[in-house]
Amino acid sequence: MYIAFRLIQLRMMMGVLALVPVLTAPAAEPPANEVLFRNVRVFDGTSEALTGPTAVLVRGNTIAAIGAAAVPATSAVTIIDGTGRTLMPGLIDNHVHIFMSASSQAEMMDPKATFGALEAKAAEEARLMLLRGFTAARDMGGPVFGIERAIDQGKNIGPRIYPSGAMISQTSGHGDFRMPEDRSRRFGGQLTTGELMGIGFIADGRDEVLTATRENLRAGASQIKVMAGGGAASAYDPLDVSQYTLDELKAAVEAADDWNTYVTVHAYTPRAVRRAVEAGVKCIEHGQLLDEATMQLLAEKGIWLSLQALDEAPPTASPSTKAKKHTVVEGTDNAFKWARKYHVKLAWGTDLMFVPAQMKNQNTDILKLKHWMTPREVLKLVTHDNAELLALSGPRNPYPGKLGVIQEGALADMLLVDGDPIANLALVGDPGKNFVVIMKDGKIYKNTLQ
Repeated sequence: MYIAFRLIQLRMMMGVLALVPVLTAPAAEPPANEVLFRNVRVFDGTSEALTGPTAVLVRGNTIAAIGAAAVPATSAVTIIDGTGRTLMPGLIDNHVHIFMSASSQAEMMDPKATFGALEAKAAEEARLMLLRGFTAARDMGGPVFGIERAIDQGKNIGPRIYPSGAMISQTSGHGDFRMPEDRSRRFGGQLTTGELMGIGFIADGRDEVLTATRENLRAGASQIKVMAGGGAASAYDPLDVSQYTLDELKAAVEAADDWNTYVTVHAYTPRAVRRAVEAGVKCIEHGQLLDEATMQLLAEKGIWLSLQALDEAPPTASPSTKAKKHTVVEGTDNAFKWARKYHVKLAWGTDLMFVPAQMKNQNTDILKLKHWMTPREVLKLVTHDNAELLALSGPRNPYPGKLGVIQEGALADMLLVDGDPIANLALVGDPGKNFVVIMKDGKIYKNTLQ
C-alpha cells in the first residue's frame, strides 16, 4: 500500500510538472492539404531496389497515391520535385532514452537541477532527433509523457514517441540508481530522485510489480520495460545475475496483457532470457550474451530481439564498467549472426544515454550494421521491421496506422535523400547534408529544396 500511495503522489506531481511549457519550438511549415513528390525513386521499406522515377501524393497525414494515380485534387498542392532523389520511410530507433540522453548522470543528480530544466533539454534532444530523420522512437524508460504530449499537440517538434514510462527494477537491479548512502525506503530511507522523476520504479514482490506496471499504463505507456538481468553500466548488478523471480515477471506480463500490450525486458544471458520467455515476455532488449540454443528458442517462440551494435566504454568509465561493456561488445557478433541464422524477429536501437555529445552518432550507428547485413537489409530493419515491433502495442499504440513503409494508406513519415542509400548506405550517416526533406505525419519539418 505504501508504494501504491507514493506512486500515486508521484504521478500527480509529474502531471503538474508536465503542464509547464517544455520548449518553445519553431513551427513546422503550415501543413498543405496535399503534397506531391514528383520525379522521385522510392525505397518502400522492403523492396530489393529503388523504383524508377515516379510520384507520391500525400493528402493530410497519409500517402494517398503512388505512380500514375498520384494526381492532386486541388491546385493548392505543394509540389516537391525530387529530380531523381530517393524517397524512403522515416528512420525508427527502437531503443532510446530521450530524457536520459540529453543530460549526464552528474547533471541529473545535481540537487540544483529542476525537473523542468532537464525536461527542456530532453525536448530539445527530441527536436534534434527528428531533424536527424528519426520520425519515430520507442522510449525504453524515462519521464517522456509530457514531451510526447507536447509533440503530439504541435507545441514542440520531435518524433512519434512510444513511451514505456518508468523502468521497473528490483532492489539491486539494473534500474536501482541509488547512491551508496541511500537507504531503501523499506529500511528507513525515502523514494529516490530517479523514482520521483519517473525514471525508474524500484518494485519488489508481485504486488509492487503489479502496481508499478499499472501505474505506467495509467500514465499512457505503450509497452512496459522491466529489468530482468544484470547491466554493463550499473553499479550493483554483475552481468551474469538474473533479476526478478518468475512470479514477479509474470505479474508484469499479466498486467500488460490485460491492457492488450506487452512487456519487453533488459536481459543479456540465456538464464535471464529463458525465464523472461517462460513468463510470457514478447521482446528482449540486448541479448548479446545469448547462446545459440537460446537464440533458436526465441525464433521458435516468435519473440522479438531488439539488438544494438555498441561501442566500448569510454576511457573515463570505471574498470568494472569497462570490463562488463567489453564482454557485451564481444558477444554482439554472435548475437547478430545467430539471430539472422534462425530468422529471429529482429529490431534495432541505439540505447545512447548520459553522454549528450554521443547523440549525434545516432545515424552513424546504423552504418555499423553493414557488418552483418546488406545496405538494403539495414534500411529494411530501421524502417519496416522496427515499425512492426512498434505495432506490437496493439490498442495502446499512440499512432494507429501503418509506419515504416511507403504505400498507399500508410502514415506520411518520409525522407527525401540526396542519392541512393541502397547503393551508398553512408548517406544516412550524414542527415544534415543528405536528408533534404523530412516529413512526419504529412507535415514538412525540413526542406532545403525551396
